[in-house]
Amino acid sequence: MHGHADFIMFLYERDRDAGQTRLVQRGTTENVLPWVRAAKSMNDFYAVRARARSNSASASSVSFLDKLDPAVAERLQFLGAFLREPARVGAFVPSSPALAQAMLCGCDLKDAKTVVEFGPGTGAFTRLILERIGKQTAFLALELDEKHARGLRQHFPRLNVYHDSAERIQKYLAQHRRSKADYIISGLPWANMAVKVQEHILNAVVASLAPDGMFTTFSYVHACWLPRARRFRDRLENYFAEVKTSRIVWRNVPPAFVFRCRSAAGNGVSG
Repeated sequence: MHGHADFIMFLYERDRDAGQTRLVQRGTTENVLPWVRAAKSMNDFYAVRARARSNSASASSVSFLDKLDPAVAERLQFLGAFLREPARVGAFVPSSPALAQAMLCGCDLKDAKTVVEFGPGTGAFTRLILERIGKQTAFLALELDEKHARGLRQHFPRLNVYHDSAERIQKYLAQHRRSKADYIISGLPWANMAVKVQEHILNAVVASLAPDGMFTTFSYVHACWLPRARRFRDRLENYFAEVKTSRIVWRNVPPAFVFRCRSAAGNGVSG
């Protein structure tokens, strides 16, 4: 655990002139990590950082994240997105495999013609979706974070990734000669969105979901009693004829539960 904490200190430092946290790379993994691991305090870390900078010029073409264990690199990439825009990302670690299983429970992906994922991030749900869909399934993902979108294209060649807002789903369905999606799986941070943004996305979901399709999304347990979260649940019930809630997924940070929504009720609401 100490090594992981040092990775984070190494990758995310304060730019004291700009007053912002930013992602930095200082040297190669081989040259820098022994010094980063040796840092016992922030004072030690600044000394480590100064020493590491002397190696940075010769390592400009080396990707630090590519040298790490994939699971560690994924967490650091996700943390970077959270530090850049916490309101849009909504969490500081990726969703767990247990939450991914809960999100796909009841989804017959093998026979689906079209599956859409909103906000895939680093691919916590994407991996499991790709394992379950059929060879003829069109799988589209809309990701608003540009770095996440690039990473998804690199790691999941079969996935059709678009760097755009979820509310523009119909544009990309049309590009694939599809009018409806059988499943829409959302990892979006609803509690951080303005009401109007929620409504625009939900209207797009209702317009794009097949009559017998299913929309799945999740919420964190710690936020479920907040007024904004309760209003979001009410909003789902206005858009869908059936909204079911899963058991709590405790093996996630933070614990979460899943909404499974079917049979769009009318054309949504607005205003």
